Amino acid sequence: MERRGFDIPLLIGGATTSRTHTAVKIEPGYRAGSTTYVVDASRAVGVVSGLLSKTERARNEAITRDEYIRIREQYARGQEVKARATLLQARENRFNIDPTQTMPGKPSFIGIKTFDSWDLQDLADHIDWTPFFASWELIGRYPLILEDEIVGEAAKDLFADAQEMLKRIIDEKWFTAKGVVGFWPANAVGDDVAVYADETRTEEIARFHTLRQQIRKSNGKPNLALSDFVAEAGQDYIGAFAVTTGHGELEASKRFKDAGDDYSAIMASALADRLAEAFAERLHKEVRTQLWGYAADETASIQDLIEEKYQGIRPAPGYPAQPDHTEKATLFRLLQAEQNAGMALTESFAMTPPASVSGLYFGHPGSHYFGVGKIDLDQIEDYAARKGWDVATAERWLSPILNYEPGAAERVAAA
Repeated sequence: MERRGFDIPLLIGGATTSRTHTAVKIEPGYRAGSTTYVVDASRAVGVVSGLLSKTERARNEAITRDEYIRIREQYARGQEVKARATLLQARENRFNIDPTQTMPGKPSFIGIKTFDSWDLQDLADHIDWTPFFASWELIGRYPLILEDEIVGEAAKDLFADAQEMLKRIIDEKWFTAKGVVGFWPANAVGDDVAVYADETRTEEIARFHTLRQQIRKSNGKPNLALSDFVAEAGQDYIGAFAVTTGHGELEASKRFKDAGDDYSAIMASALADRLAEAFAERLHKEVRTQLWGYAADETASIQDLIEEKYQGIRPAPGYPAQPDHTEKATLFRLLQAEQNAGMALTESFAMTPPASVSGLYFGHPGSHYFGVGKIDLDQIEDYAARKGWDVATAERWLSPILNYEPGAAERVAAA
């Protein structure tokens, strides 16, 4: 936008963005126009109204600029005090699988299994409602939010509307829940995970690339990468999944929009998102107890599932444990997600339909969620080589987590 001479306001939002990233990485690069972080789509109207106002636009933009200057200064101070590890040092401090812990064992099948129409009522029973209220900017934990002194009344009204529409979605089958899950033999190869066609482990059919934490750790804490949760040798496995409840959601939203009912259109989309997340949670339970079966005796309640009180994780490409969205391409290819679930990726690796969730399964009892955090040039160069990219491509896809200004390698070479 800067290069092409744009001066229109730029709004930044979405699950993997933040106010700090906007202030540090984006706003300084767009000098001709204003840049504003918007926490979610429901806030966009108010922000745009302020930016269109002839009397308030200049003041609003000045307030935002001053705020982002403070954020950048605070961020810079924070970076100064964080000790960093080289990639080699981080690898030497990797997480090591405890040999006394029981490995998850062989899944019930190798390959993929599809689900053409999962029961929507079953998914509704597994909905985590707290993020639903947050998407409407009603902050509080469900069900306590319904009794909140400030937002309780609004939360109750919203919840009643959601329950009414959810019943119609289920009874009238507005949405179709489709999914695919797969398991393969796998072993860690450095910071990557090699995926094999069968138990002979002679034919590598895919490779997942992972990133490693580079903050210097203390108290014996490891510098984690997802590959650490897969054995380097012997019998180990990895799983993957892609699920969607978006088939039918766009049609439902369009019906409401055509009727001038934007509230119901937004509600339908919000419920489709909640059902997709519930699908991911419900399928993960099926994986642990049946399909992979390493926790066949699990008795976790729905609340336990929401609080992740179970063995194993399902991290998604593009999120903190693996911030590279392009890894979804490997996942979708392995699962044949378009053929098996009607799901596809955009050129920026967003999933369609929008109400979709995908990720990997790690079953080892030591596996847990974490954030990679900021990474340095030595890891970018190593990662680019493993992916078959040039450094500039790696910097472009991983720009939100760079601990340096992109182009450093070229500047060093030029000098």
